[in-house]
Amino acid sequence: MNRNEQLLPLGSIILLKEGMQKLVVVGRGAVYEDAETGSDRFADYMGAIYPTGINPEKTIFFQHENIDKVVFIGYSDEEEVRFLEIYDAWRQGLVDASENETYTAESFGF
Repeated sequence: MNRNEQLLPLGSIILLKEGMQKLVVVGRGAVYEDAETGSDRFADYMGAIYPTGINPEKTIFFQHENIDKVVFIGYSDEEEVRFLEIYDAWRQGLVDASENETYTAESFGF
């Protein structure tokens, strides 16, 4: 994600590039197991198909740069602003970790 782009709030509704189904953002900063490789992967977002909502077997993980169109921006308040500050530090920690530093989601209260 470019530094000038903000993570979308929960409840935002988007269309992915070349996608035809709206998704609602139900999670952010997800670390999940890749079904093909078995390794942990990171995604900016977890999405659910709109309007049906969460189905654990059909959770969609995607990056901010995969978003083609924002249909609706979810609710945001002062807690969201604080979350974004912590999230940016945590995400930078993931980059630093690849340079032999160790950070975990728990280090930042996730």
